[in-house]
Amino acid sequence: MIKSKLIKIILVGLATTALITGCSKDNSDNGAASKDSIKTIGITQLVEHPSLDSSRVGFIKALEDNGYKDGENIKIDYQNAQNDLPTTQTIANKFLSDKKDLIFAISTPSAQSAYNVTKDIPILITAVTDPVSAGLVKSMDKPQGNISGTSDYISIDKNLELIKTFVPDAKTIGVVYNTSEVNSEIQVEMLKEYAAKNNYKVVEKGVSTSNEINQAMSSLVNNVDVLYVPTDNLIVSSMPIVSKIATDNKIPVIASESGSVESGALACQGIDYEKLGYKTGELAIKVLDGEKISDMPVALLDETEIIVNEDTLKALSIEKPDDDNIVYIKTKGN
Repeated sequence: MIKSKLIKIILVGLATTALITGCSKDNSDNGAASKDSIKTIGITQLVEHPSLDSSRVGFIKALEDNGYKDGENIKIDYQNAQNDLPTTQTIANKFLSDKKDLIFAISTPSAQSAYNVTKDIPILITAVTDPVSAGLVKSMDKPQGNISGTSDYISIDKNLELIKTFVPDAKTIGVVYNTSEVNSEIQVEMLKEYAAKNNYKVVEKGVSTSNEINQAMSSLVNNVDVLYVPTDNLIVSSMPIVSKIATDNKIPVIASESGSVESGALACQGIDYEKLGYKTGELAIKVLDGEKISDMPVALLDETEIIVNEDTLKALSIEKPDDDNIVYIKTKGN
């Protein structure tokens, strides 16, 4: 009888242990599932400058506005290549080995590096002027791969028409650009086409590092009436130098984006890069919710505005145009 009771006690003890172990295992599995449900987003940015930074801010804001918050249900890994192209490839390889759920690539070089390493991880791009020519998508309407996003493309004619407004007597347009950026080469070709149609001469200077910009600019200002700056990340990140040399030599700078105007360029017909980034963030939400990125058209911003640097306008002794739609700003830091 005592033996029988002892056996029952042992069996009850074993059953209780198994039950506790089972509960513990279930809790552990639930914890793992919860951890796995946190989506990881890698952000790769070529360089710091106002437009690219604003794109990143807008992207994260769109996520937050729609319930995706860093450290809660998503984890954001932000990496900046500091304008070094090999580093963009290193960042892309890291994101691949980390098995990110989504890559957000800001700039053409960053997007190309990400696309070079993976055709599986969804990649959203922004601040890429021509994703088709850059080899990132088949077409704007049907990307047909693992990439979509937004483009900062604006008809180059819109910006170059500002030359007629601010420098009506100009005959020669100068342009300095990074020879390593496909995006920039495309815009220089567009500039040449516009110049041919409007009887302008183009003088171009190609550079490959920021150290060459000072010399290129010093050469250009003696041979041009106005300078055009494309959405070139190397040049835009060096705009304080570019604009100072140009303004000191009474050469107006027509830019392609508002960040350059904040840094001293005279004017641009620009878009709001924070809104562009926000639109990309809205696409990210769709991707995180399971929609196919290959079915998402690359989006553009329709709204543009003429932005003029009032400090530069005065330094060049140019009168304000009679246009109530112009937005006047001052040089960043003033």
